[in-house]
Amino acid sequence: MLSLRSPSSARWLAQADAHLDEILVDHAHCEKKAAGVAMNLLFAYVDHVELAREMTEIVNEELEHFRMVLDLLERRGIPFRKLAPSSYGQRLHERIRKQEPDRAVDRLLVAGLIEARSCERFSLLGDHVTDPELRDFYRGLFESEARHHATYVRLACDFAPEAQVRERLHWLAAEEAAIIEAGDPVARMHS
Repeated sequence: MLSLRSPSSARWLAQADAHLDEILVDHAHCEKKAAGVAMNLLFAYVDHVELAREMTEIVNEELEHFRMVLDLLERRGIPFRKLAPSSYGQRLHERIRKQEPDRAVDRLLVAGLIEARSCERFSLLGDHVTDPELRDFYRGLFESEARHHATYVRLACDFAPEAQVRERLHWLAAEEAAIIEAGDPVARMHS
């Protein structure tokens, strides 16, 4: 369902356990970035009406999630602050082809894979953390992240035949798995 080629490792759960406050702050940044990605796609492909409508919905949902994480941080007395991002997003975006319509396909698929990884990690956290508020919070986000993933993959098929999109998704998912396997020294949602 999520197009991921590998599960998150025990290494990441150990990072999350040891640095949960940083994971929560980074989660807020991820929601903000996800809204920005959807907005950028809306501006880049404004002549695709279905994409414009879907991106509007995703922007609104991601900003609502951002607000929810900010509220959670405030309740817990965790200051929202700048954090250096992990290298995950940059490394995945380096795989995006430059020429259209391939660029549109890759941008949508990369966004979809990031949503899929977020979804998988929210599920892990929902099952792993002992704090009831956090467990419910992360379990509650699973469905929308999975829907965003499916939307991005479906919209990529508006720019190329489905067989080509699926082949490219398979390749990008293998690249994403390698990036996740390599990990990152900082504790982040996508480290």
